[in-house]
Amino acid sequence: MFKGKSRKVALPSFIAVSGLIAAACGSSTTSSSSGSATTAAPASLSIGFFGALTGPNAQLGINIDDGVKLAVSQYNQNAKVKVTLVNLDSQGDPAQAPQLAQKAISDKLVGLVGPAFSGESLVADPILEQGQIVNVTPSATNPALATKGWKYWHRIVGNDNAQGPAAAQFIVKKLGSTKVAVIDDASAYGKGIADIVRSTLPTLSATVATSQSIDPTAPDYSSTVNAIMASGATSVFYGGYYDAAGRLLKQLRDAGFTGQFVSDDGSLDPKLISTAGTSAVSNTYATCACGDVSTTAPGKAFTSAYQSMFSTAPGTYSAEGYDAANVILTAIKAGNTTSTAINSYLGSHSFNGITKTIQFSSTGDIKGGGIYVYQAQASSSTFSSLGLVSSLVG
Repeated sequence: MFKGKSRKVALPSFIAVSGLIAAACGSSTTSSSSGSATTAAPASLSIGFFGALTGPNAQLGINIDDGVKLAVSQYNQNAKVKVTLVNLDSQGDPAQAPQLAQKAISDKLVGLVGPAFSGESLVADPILEQGQIVNVTPSATNPALATKGWKYWHRIVGNDNAQGPAAAQFIVKKLGSTKVAVIDDASAYGKGIADIVRSTLPTLSATVATSQSIDPTAPDYSSTVNAIMASGATSVFYGGYYDAAGRLLKQLRDAGFTGQFVSDDGSLDPKLISTAGTSAVSNTYATCACGDVSTTAPGKAFTSAYQSMFSTAPGTYSAEGYDAANVILTAIKAGNTTSTAINSYLGSHSFNGITKTIQFSSTGDIKGGGIYVYQAQASSSTFSSLGLVSSLVG
């Protein structure tokens, strides 16, 4: 739950007994800038989801958006200040980000879940900062996002300064590979995490057998595949998203590569398996700053409610999208009906989400968390959790 630094704050329940339990209603008054006067709360507010809902890697955005939809639906059941969700579809393309950020400002959104991807975040966040729009990303992991001095930006997952070393350690310490091909998609996210893996491997007495960047829209990766095969690499790390990862993996297996294939949270989706083919995903893994919530009571309630609403199980970052939305919604419930007031609230409270305890540092990054690893399962065409591989200290 949210806890004040010197007081406790009532929160929406996340556990459903005989149905969804929604958050309690918002306050009927808000403080003025002087802190002395009050005004009637608005009848409704709008928040947004900013991320890919179409395009080659849309499933990651859809997962998050569905988590947000569930949170808003539960909140609105008993809320006096109703909340409307506005979708801003970036297609995962940073070129779309400026106009969407401007739309968030012109539509007077009081908060955003997202941007979902790192590349679009680097473009959109300066505009959102200027417009004083609270944004909470559940999935953009590039470390540079926390170095810009943005006051309205927040992240509820660990960044790639944790995920990159954890991936390298998993490859070397758990898989026993010391010759690693490191490939990326040249994006802010993919190259960012791949560079961290590249720099970490030598510290573990491992070598980068070959280093390549690919065009994620290209159909043929034969030159990269040939370089990997010639390098003697016993494993591959790929920094990027599931669409290109699946095609690269298929071409590697078709060429006879039998080593391990390790990627990141951008590839943690069953569509990697369907793209590569079930015969290709033996020894395929993905790291993520997202844990399996299905074993806890709040997580089970969330999973049941999500399944009921969307007729499918939660996907990668669905739970984080739900938590990010509830961070904003809890601030609204407490009577904060402007983006500035919500931002102040987030800076002085912590929140027991279904994924972790959420408390933001002065840079907007999450305090604490962990990095997990998942293995592709051909029999079920899904990824199964192998558990925590690295803890972050808050």
